[in-house]
Amino acid sequence: MNINPQLDDLRLFCVVARHRSFAETARELGISKAVVSKRIALLEAAVHEKLFHRTTRKVTLTGQGEIVHQWAQRILEDVEFMGEALSREKAAPRGLLRICSSTGFGRSRLAPALSALAGRHPQLEIQLELYDRLVDLVEEGFQLDIRIGRVHESNVIARRIARNRRVLCASPAYLARFGTPAALDDLHAHRCIPIRERDQDFGRWELDGPEGRVAIKVSGPLSANNGEIVRQWAIDGHGIILRSTWDVRGEIEAGVLVPVLPDYFQQADVWAVYPSRLSVSAKVRVCVEFLADWFAQTGMRDGP
Repeated sequence: MNINPQLDDLRLFCVVARHRSFAETARELGISKAVVSKRIALLEAAVHEKLFHRTTRKVTLTGQGEIVHQWAQRILEDVEFMGEALSREKAAPRGLLRICSSTGFGRSRLAPALSALAGRHPQLEIQLELYDRLVDLVEEGFQLDIRIGRVHESNVIARRIARNRRVLCASPAYLARFGTPAALDDLHAHRCIPIRERDQDFGRWELDGPEGRVAIKVSGPLSANNGEIVRQWAIDGHGIILRSTWDVRGEIEAGVLVPVLPDYFQQADVWAVYPSRLSVSAKVRVCVEFLADWFAQTGMRDGP
């Protein structure tokens, strides 16, 4: 069988597979939906297979489309790595780097770092997306996840790029009204503000303390899946939170929030996580090394 697909059509095909939408693909690539449809038709003709099931609402890969998708990703990565190998002496990372992270950390810490990275490497195209949920890097087409907390997947490479811990804190107004807990079990009687954010179990806090690692079930009238909201609710006096030191250090230093049970904390280091197949990618390597240096120089330390 004579199969001769164009690389640009394979790239477009992978974007369609990621979005499951011709319209979203057209929007990302800055072309018309008709052009997307035409190029997919040309690719289907080139491989002699139907690649997508089409409905009015979305498109999904066919069985043959899944096979082409796996090979297309491999082919495009090999072409990219070839280019990196040829230009390695120039040490200039280039091309698209899709990065994801959590909302709060991404906005306040990661975005400024990536701005500096873009200034240093203008040939690097950085696309950052923020989610307060775990992301499947391979399925969703990301090359790098900057993650706080534990890394559970076995098919990824994880490099710690900053030390961090989560601490308990509340506003002076809350503690004046409800009292300050003296022991961990006292949290059962307090209004805690749980969060469902990436690696955290909702309403269950695992903490390291004098007796080792312990878990405690907490609850309260307020909860959210966004750290910035939870922090503000604590400032407003609604309860006790468990937040990263980078997120509440300023409020603690200003006295807006007060540490609670300071002998207890949750280890939550910052990790660069990427698929193992990208371990030789120059742009991933340069980005990870830059972020590790940036966080070290800008005061990412593990205590308030």
